[in-house]
Amino acid sequence: MDATAFPALAPALPEIILAVGALALVLVGAVMGDRSTRLVNALALALLAAAGVAVTIAPDAVTFSGGFVLDGFARFMKIVALIGAFAALLLSFDYMERLKFARFEYAILVVLATLGMMLMISAHDLIALYLGLELQSLALYVIAAINRDDVRSTEAGLKYFVLGALSSGMLLYGASLVYGSTGAVGFADIAEALKSGEASLGLIFGVVFLISGFAFKVSAVPFHMWTPDVYEGAPTPITAFFASATKVAAMAMFVRVIMEAFPSVTTEWRQVVVFVALASMALGSFAAIGQTNLKRLMAYSSIGHMGYALVGLAAGTPEGVRGVMIYLAIYVAMTLGAFACIVSMRLKDGSYVESISDLAGLSRAKPAMAFVLAMILFSLAGIPPLAGFFAKFYVFYAAVNAGLYPLAIAGFVLSVVGAFYYLRIVKIIYFDEPTVAFEPMTLGARAVLTVAGGFTLLYFVYPGPLTAAASAAARSLF
Repeated sequence: MDATAFPALAPALPEIILAVGALALVLVGAVMGDRSTRLVNALALALLAAAGVAVTIAPDAVTFSGGFVLDGFARFMKIVALIGAFAALLLSFDYMERLKFARFEYAILVVLATLGMMLMISAHDLIALYLGLELQSLALYVIAAINRDDVRSTEAGLKYFVLGALSSGMLLYGASLVYGSTGAVGFADIAEALKSGEASLGLIFGVVFLISGFAFKVSAVPFHMWTPDVYEGAPTPITAFFASATKVAAMAMFVRVIMEAFPSVTTEWRQVVVFVALASMALGSFAAIGQTNLKRLMAYSSIGHMGYALVGLAAGTPEGVRGVMIYLAIYVAMTLGAFACIVSMRLKDGSYVESISDLAGLSRAKPAMAFVLAMILFSLAGIPPLAGFFAKFYVFYAAVNAGLYPLAIAGFVLSVVGAFYYLRIVKIIYFDEPTVAFEPMTLGARAVLTVAGGFTLLYFVYPGPLTAAASAAARSLF
């Protein structure tokens, strides 16, 4: 066998760690049974941390016959996704033990879903992209329905499975049309094939179907319909995982395919992305106003925020990609902080509540938690000088520089509309009379809230490192 034909494995070191580690955890769980739950949970956290370290030391390269790439963009997005997965897993342990559905399989499924996400982020052709997407999706379908005794959780898993299968079919159909029009599956080869002539009707349809599949994964309008029901039905820490890490991977996949494979048909795909961004921002701003359930509200908030992130992608420039990356990093911090508070809404009898009205008077019962949650909500609304303001500034700035003035203006106006429902929660926290009493926060939730809240509050003091890292990572795509 020719040694030179063997693919370089070093760039895929983080994925290898997660894959081998997941197999080892399956063996541990199979031998020890449910007694291994806490051990498997701890080892899963260690695996995610080890993968994070490996991402920083693995060399940049294209390997596996051009199907896998590790560059600055992949490195940045993988670290953000791993942080999201680590924090969501940390929030899960106490929650699941208290509700008596803790199983060792859960942590393994999170590791496998994270492995799929990292493959999606590094995919450099349509086949590798689909393999990573399916590995992530199959694990997520089971995770959403992990609480088998809860009808809402089972319903969430079923809805996500049915609609996820539909979106995968659309993405596959789009990929087949692109292949049929260009004769290539590699992103660089597709871009090269499109340089030589006009884009055919089949190719345009292929791009539209691809974007439709991506829009489902980032829960953008009009493929958002699964999000509120799945967010509400799935256990709260799993909702946090869906809202943070999975969004990063899906958006990274979206950005890489569009920027690397279709730079010569920017005019065609920009129209679709602008529509999706506008519709997502509008729905996220208006549909959340009437919500009474915190998790459903966070679902519509997530739809809106993905719309703002897509504003940066619509610009189609390195500046726009940088804006998307900074937006996602800040969004993950804000979302995890908010869910750390929702997970902590545990009553004295051990049950959990999710209603917005139950936050009434939180400032008197838990002043520190109330303050951090209020700051996170202000940040989600985009109020300066909190991190969320800078996130929106970068994407709107890129849109303006790309000449997309109507999109930037619409985003600004809808951001003001969306601020209403965030400020309403702050009003309930500080001015309404207390209705329920909560138990103290768990150590994991307190750690996540401290880090996420500190980042959100203090980002403006020293934004340079994140901005510089995102700028360098964005340039690697061009």
